[in-house]
Amino acid sequence: MALTFFEKVLQVVAKIPHGKTMSYKQVARLAGSSNACRAVGNILNKNYKHQIPCHRVIRSDGTPGGYNRGENRKIKLLKKEGAL
Repeated sequence: MALTFFEKVLQVVAKIPHGKTMSYKQVARLAGSSNACRAVGNILNKNYKHQIPCHRVIRSDGTPGGYNRGENRKIKLLKKEGAL
């Protein structure tokens, strides 16, 4: 059975290493739909699994973007990992 786009996005994000980031666009491309950056954001906004490091996905312009646990927490996590 083929994976859904939702599942592919979570797989891609789960593989982002500590201290590294990817843009929403990069995640969308690797999940199979390069124009689906907004869909990636919506998927990550609904994810509460701690093993999926959603905070490592940032905007293409290098700014953090949103986070379902608060943008300040996202910035704090990225700084702690040395990714900002």
